[in-house]
Amino acid sequence: MTVQDVRAFHRFATVLHELAHTTGADPAGPRAGLGLEDGHLNRVLDAFEEAGLVERTPLAARPALTGRGRAAAALLDTQARESAGALLEAVGPVERTRLEQALRTIRTTLGDAPATTDPAEVVLREPRPGDLGWIVQRNAALYAAEHGWNADYEGLVARIVADFAEDHDPHLERVWIAESAGRPVGCVMCVRDDAPGAARLRLLLVEPAARGLGIGDRLVGAVVDFARGVGYRDLVLWTNDVLGAARRLYRRHGFVLTAEKPHRSFGKDLTGQDWRLDLHRSGE
Repeated sequence: MTVQDVRAFHRFATVLHELAHTTGADPAGPRAGLGLEDGHLNRVLDAFEEAGLVERTPLAARPALTGRGRAAAALLDTQARESAGALLEAVGPVERTRLEQALRTIRTTLGDAPATTDPAEVVLREPRPGDLGWIVQRNAALYAAEHGWNADYEGLVARIVADFAEDHDPHLERVWIAESAGRPVGCVMCVRDDAPGAARLRLLLVEPAARGLGIGDRLVGAVVDFARGVGYRDLVLWTNDVLGAARRLYRRHGFVLTAEKPHRSFGKDLTGQDWRLDLHRSGE
């Protein structure tokens, strides 16, 4: 098989896919969607017609797939899905996250950005069965992909989530899931701190595709309002200096940096930071 053979098959498959999955009365037919020249497209369609895959009539605005053509298009779709699935099976969750982000970057660069989350459609809700597991999985995968943190961080998140699931006071502790189009795109927790009268903000996360839409701000605001409403005096959190966007968000909500200390965790040399919000003063 030569490169020319592969390119010829690609043209065959893309034209067939365009005919099967687009509609409309554009006289140009699939040309607009594929960017093909008239002569090139006509040669492909002539071959399709000779093979019984399409039929063209003088009154039709665009070629129509025959039954044989629809079956061929369906077979190609099935084989493409199976091939993609086989490739992804060999990709671990961390690498898959990196791959998703790389593909998103490529599409954005080429002017074909995927649909973004609509801020108006994002709702904050309580967790449902499976959501706590999602918090562990997404924290582990995203922090590994974006910061290179190892499985120690996943263990920490799993312990935090397990402690909440096994024993928490629903009047004083809560989890919020940010949801868009039926899928979680963010999360945060508010739990009691060891210090009397203090709550702790934990595990703030926003999916990469949903960032820049104010979701993190809404999640932090929900924790602040809840903690103040149930009578906590202080809201505290621990983070690391490499998480610049999160630190800027905390500062906008009135948190103050109270201490920082270098440490070796999650396979990296980091600087941990303690932040505190005086809920009485910030609410005045």
